[in-house]
Amino acid sequence: MSTLVIVGAGPRGTGVLERIAANAAELLPADRPLAIHLVDPYPPGAGRVWRHDQSPLLRMNSMAEDVTMFTDERSTLEGPVRPGPSLAEWAVRQREFAPYRPVADPAVRAELDALAPTDFPTRRAQSAYLDWVFRRAVADLPPHIGVTVHRDTVRRIDGPADGPQTVHLGDRTLTADHVVLTLGHLDSAPHPRHDADAEFAARHGRFHLPPAYSADVAAELAAIAPGEQVVLRGLGLASVDLVALLTEGRGGRFEPTGRGDALRYRPSGREPVLHLGSRRGVPYHSKTGYRLQGPPAPLPRYFDAAAVDAVLATGGRLSLRRDFWPAMAKEIAFGHYHELFHAHPERTALPWPEFLARYDRHGWYTPELTALIAEAVPDPDDRIDFERLDHPLAGLELDTAEELQAHLRGYVTADADRRADPAHSADLGAFLALLSLFGQLGRVLTSGRLTARSVAEEVDEWFFGYFSFLASGPPGFRLRQLLALSEAGVVRFLGAGLRVEQDEAGGTWLASGTTVPGHTVRATALIEAYLPKHALARTLDPVLRELHRAGRIVEEVVSDPEHTHRSGLVTIAPADGRLLDPALGGAPHPRRTALGPHTSLRSAAAFARPRTDAPSFRQNDAAARALLRALAALPATALAA
Repeated sequence: MSTLVIVGAGPRGTGVLERIAANAAELLPADRPLAIHLVDPYPPGAGRVWRHDQSPLLRMNSMAEDVTMFTDERSTLEGPVRPGPSLAEWAVRQREFAPYRPVADPAVRAELDALAPTDFPTRRAQSAYLDWVFRRAVADLPPHIGVTVHRDTVRRIDGPADGPQTVHLGDRTLTADHVVLTLGHLDSAPHPRHDADAEFAARHGRFHLPPAYSADVAAELAAIAPGEQVVLRGLGLASVDLVALLTEGRGGRFEPTGRGDALRYRPSGREPVLHLGSRRGVPYHSKTGYRLQGPPAPLPRYFDAAAVDAVLATGGRLSLRRDFWPAMAKEIAFGHYHELFHAHPERTALPWPEFLARYDRHGWYTPELTALIAEAVPDPDDRIDFERLDHPLAGLELDTAEELQAHLRGYVTADADRRADPAHSADLGAFLALLSLFGQLGRVLTSGRLTARSVAEEVDEWFFGYFSFLASGPPGFRLRQLLALSEAGVVRFLGAGLRVEQDEAGGTWLASGTTVPGHTVRATALIEAYLPKHALARTLDPVLRELHRAGRIVEEVVSDPEHTHRSGLVTIAPADGRLLDPALGGAPHPRRTALGPHTSLRSAAAFARPRTDAPSFRQNDAAARALLRALAALPATALAA
């Protein structure tokens, strides 16, 4: 019998298990039994991030119909497609999907019973779905593959490259023929740039919270006093969660005003005053609350394999923004205009075939294309402008903080209204085209052709941040809540270009921005309101820390004559996810695999929108097939005991 240990039983580990079940009949003969051990201190399926044990205030930022763990007819992978229900489909037809087990929590059960496809579920609802997906994956395994779950933490892995691996848990060891690290989203010790603020807080008895996952720090927020002035540095999803925990989580409530979707906030009196700012100074764009109104665009069209091949065939080092972004931008805009012309033709001035024929001929940043779009799309509000979207407060200077509050409330209202109105469904067309970029982006990132500065500044800093800002924002109702909190005076906006300095004499932080020159806020608490970024050198994960200390894994480093960039990610082989091992001359370790956001593939979420050919599913399939082939090829005498 061969043995496989999967470290991390959350969505990514579950996805690998599902692909093992799908591919086993082809690749692992029935006379080669396999024992799979899944190790995770958190519940299998949900894992840490999606566990049931978190506040019911915390929501997903995807509609229920846009969440699946299953491959479908659009998936391009070597293994078999095994369709399954989305979260929305499973919620209303649970009894039809084996293995059925009633959801234990009555509140989650009631939510699932009433869940509409376009609702944004609680994370507890997603936890229930992932629990079922895990149980289905186990049930789908053939009889010669068994699964054992260990609610434990792996501390260390050792063993020769050509022999069984020893996996050290808290109080026992497992012997494995192969180990897979699907560790999910990980913590790192705070970046040294946070040391000064942490030390300042300790000296003056103030509150400082470094980047963290909101569900893990809910108890720590109790240290913030009612009425305390708090600066939140960040306006993304972590900020949204923290605001919810510090307002509604303290007994406040939202109620309808009777004016459309507008809300009124009724404070409990236990809320702090929350000052929100960031580099852009505005919240992430909310998710759209509607479906496409026209037919789906045939994607990809401009950023496809041939386009990437053509750029990679050129000589020299490459830049994401110079060499690839024009085609990427043209692809996103194609999705936008395809929906506009097909769903809202009354707002266009040319027939679609004529527009497309001319659109095909010109590059994104050419004056000819700019002129074509101006001719074909009369209303500037219907055109897509990436630079304006990226920096909506650029060049804006206001005289007073109150002018800033009014301006931001107008901006947020307009964004929430637009994302709720199907008349602007071109935005969803752009979003779907943006998702399609990931079909080829991985090849660009693993080509070794980008300059170190491009990877550091254009990929890891700009593109993924821009993607999150445009496409990974909160549900629209969160922006309505933010407006109500602003009108109640509980939330105050700081604007763009946020700066936070220390005032030793007063023992407070001073926060200011560029939008209102000269305006400063004094605060006694500072929250880094964004998710932690994994850094291998500072990882808090014990197994990665030990492998790094022993020199058996390597951080991704991109170097050229002008620059060196250390990404903090674990370097793996793009084809099958095997860990590159310095002790083997940098070659892939034949017995160790890793997948997920902590790796150099920069994987997207472990679950995906249906019919988008999700890269994470393709990665899971490739890794599972490589694992099964390797296990099947082991001589019987070499198997782990």
